[in-house]
Amino acid sequence: MQVAAISANLAIDWRCPHTWNRASKNTLWCLVGCSIGDFGTIAFFQFAAIPWPTLAIMVLAIVNGLLTSIALETLILVRQMDLRNAFRTAVGMSLISMVAMEAMMNAVDWGLTGGAVLTWWVVPIMLAAGFVTPLPYNYWRLKALGKACH
Repeated sequence: MQVAAISANLAIDWRCPHTWNRASKNTLWCLVGCSIGDFGTIAFFQFAAIPWPTLAIMVLAIVNGLLTSIALETLILVRQMDLRNAFRTAVGMSLISMVAMEAMMNAVDWGLTGGAVLTWWVVPIMLAAGFVTPLPYNYWRLKALGKACH
């Protein structure tokens, strides 16, 4: 029975515009939340010229991005449910998506700038990479499991 459930999840229809639209909206909300904490942390260290190692700044940026994303998603969900359930839903349903998003955004930054550096040209590339990385996963969760953050 478990094998049948797994194979059913693998055989989902990847061509559903409605699901791609909803997954894109969910991913965008996650991106907004993650970017606030991530970019804010990198900007703080960049402008304050605090001599931390790049990896330490990026780890802190990822953690702060996760926290701000969870906070934003909780605020969005609290309109639909009580605060406790909103928080649990925000944490439980999008954590993999947020970690993938954060890791990719910081990998792109590191790869293109050589460190934790925000420049006018790297930010759009970071955002694009952060958006497309978890999008298929978010689509799959919607289509195969019927689960979403929002």
